[in-house]
Amino acid sequence: MKNKFLLLFILAASTVFAQEKMLTLDQTVFGSRDGLAPQKLAQLNWIAETNEYYFIDKSGTVETLMRSKPTDKSAGKKVLDLNELNNLVRQSNVEFKIFPVIKWKNATSFSFESDKNEFIYDTNTKKLSSDTKKVFTSSGENFDVSATGHTAYTEENNLRVHFVFGDGAKILNVSNEKNENIVFGKSVHREEFGISKGTFWSPNGNLLAFYRMDQTMVTDYPILDISVQPAKANLIKYPMAGAASHEVTVGVFNVKTGEVVYLKTEGPKDQYLTNIAWSPDNKYVFIAVVNRDQNHLWLNRYNAETGAFEKTLFEETDAKYVEPMHPMLFVPGRPDQFVWQRTIVAPQNPYGLNSLLLYNTEGKLLKALSITQINGIGENVTEVYGFDPKGTTLYYQAAPFGTCDRVIGYYDLKNNEKTMSIGLYGTHNAIFSADKKYYIETYSSVDVPCIQSIREGTKRSQVKVLLTAPNPLVTIAPNVRLDMNYFKGSNRVKLFTIKAADGETDLWCRMILPTNFDSTKKYPAMTYLYNGPHAQLVTNTWMAGADFFLYYMSQQGFVVFTVDGRGSGNRGMKFEQAVFLNLGKEEAADQEKGALYLKSLKYVDANRMAVFGWSFGGFVTTTLMVKKPDLYKCGVAGGPVIDWSYYEIMYTERYMDTPQTNPEGYKEANLLNYAGNLKGKLLQIHGTVDDVVVWQHSIMFQKACVDKKTQCDYYVYPGHPHNVRGKDRVHLYTKISEYIIANT
Repeated sequence: MKNKFLLLFILAASTVFAQEKMLTLDQTVFGSRDGLAPQKLAQLNWIAETNEYYFIDKSGTVETLMRSKPTDKSAGKKVLDLNELNNLVRQSNVEFKIFPVIKWKNATSFSFESDKNEFIYDTNTKKLSSDTKKVFTSSGENFDVSATGHTAYTEENNLRVHFVFGDGAKILNVSNEKNENIVFGKSVHREEFGISKGTFWSPNGNLLAFYRMDQTMVTDYPILDISVQPAKANLIKYPMAGAASHEVTVGVFNVKTGEVVYLKTEGPKDQYLTNIAWSPDNKYVFIAVVNRDQNHLWLNRYNAETGAFEKTLFEETDAKYVEPMHPMLFVPGRPDQFVWQRTIVAPQNPYGLNSLLLYNTEGKLLKALSITQINGIGENVTEVYGFDPKGTTLYYQAAPFGTCDRVIGYYDLKNNEKTMSIGLYGTHNAIFSADKKYYIETYSSVDVPCIQSIREGTKRSQVKVLLTAPNPLVTIAPNVRLDMNYFKGSNRVKLFTIKAADGETDLWCRMILPTNFDSTKKYPAMTYLYNGPHAQLVTNTWMAGADFFLYYMSQQGFVVFTVDGRGSGNRGMKFEQAVFLNLGKEEAADQEKGALYLKSLKYVDANRMAVFGWSFGGFVTTTLMVKKPDLYKCGVAGGPVIDWSYYEIMYTERYMDTPQTNPEGYKEANLLNYAGNLKGKLLQIHGTVDDVVVWQHSIMFQKACVDKKTQCDYYVYPGHPHNVRGKDRVHLYTKISEYIIANT
């Protein structure tokens, strides 16, 4: 993107590196807990059915629940403090050290949970009660409450409903499946396509759509449990690329009759059933059906009573892949109209930006609500906040094309007008009141830690500033100015762009300069990367999207660098699809451009450069170390994919097709074939119970290095899954930092 579009709001600030306090490795993991994160109002949100907001005030000696109106000049009124709450729950043998997470049921009562017990507090009577209509069992999971108070939940592989009626309740068994490989009511398709749950209540709360997943045909995969003597293999179902996939159907359970009807989603058994939605009148279930090749989508309507297929509203096709991530959103008051999100590359959307389209339920496109040019900038929708109750205005968040910002936009359906906020560039997040008259805005940028305020709907005028957070890192990572494509003064953190390997595409970069930076000296450099789909590391937020560990490494004397190469997220489908059929090729080419940029800087020691990444980033790191072995002196690859034929079907086949149809692509991406090229020092790290990128990947690479007589260092974290969390993460960061420091 040309610089004329990069109109970033710049705030002046100064830095005195000599006074900078050094981070500890403990703080890189627990710094937010230790007060290094920007201050925010805890649990700030709206009270149900009102335009009042609430938050937990932690400024006094005891935490206090407060409520207030946007127009109130005072900070708010006290509802209840933590001591008073504990006095109420003590008779149930419960005590809270911090205020529990609350959820307002209406304007006068809220609920909270403890050990799967739910309490309800009435602000009028100031009394506490237990909700006896809601079930919590010791083995229950995936709780999903309907509008009428029924609760769906899973027990092992089966689905139950806690059905309430009057003052009574009973348990309804939706399924009683003895075969543990047939699963009801849980998420499917390895949680791709935006799927995060397995139950979907109808608007009136009387019908429950649910997933049924048959995994009997999927290969068992052993996850080694070393916590017992002798060690044992726990078998999971892991569908690898090109192999048999699980088979999914969708049922509808009627809580009044106890009957189940299965939707007639006819077609190949290994197709994907995604983005389930109910019609406002409770009569129909809509499913975005995607073929296994993931290049064809059908938005289908099914009769909820009979299960019959009724109509395909529209189809989407793409030569590479489609990826529906969001169910249809119906327009309030217009049950025949809905909004659909689409990322297809097309003449009217050449970059494949995520766009909002208005359809009717016959499948006719009425109008595009986004992707048009505003002030010369297109937009990639990143979140939809929903309609106002009248269905006249749709609110959403978007990334202006080619930037690393987030802004709030809205579309006025009545007047056919669209507006984006273009004031302070940075990242704007919103939480809207129920009637959308107001929204709570949380804003940050590279320069601004956090500002929380209340704004008024479509006017977006600031009604009330709730919090302006001070810089919590004033002695660690002081405020800095955001520069573009040039370095100036003693600014510590820089956002800028470089050209991709194609010579045309701008790529956003982040650079953190060392403590006491002196441009006349030479410094080692560390690149931190991911460069995979759905991820964007460089953002115009506080700390520029970097975590404390990257600042720690800068304090150890490293220039710390990140570039979001082609294939990464929030830049549109065209940007992402550059990696299609050849994972690792364009990513490595763009990362090489970043490395060559670093080498061109007079203050970077070109002979002392390291690269570090995890998961997809571990794959790219290993790729760079074996395919471009002279680029970096050392690398650290955590949880790396090594051979894509050993990774899961849904993700891999989207970007690579199958090993049978794309043998050359899989061969080129298979890093076992290049283990003999390793020159620099490479440390691979893996969790022993990783069920995402299975442990076998890095073990196979170690064997390949033995066979090729190359040396690769290795470290495993017993009992850890795909990432190392908790207190052991301090050990992980110690391992990584010491390795990079010792080998650059």
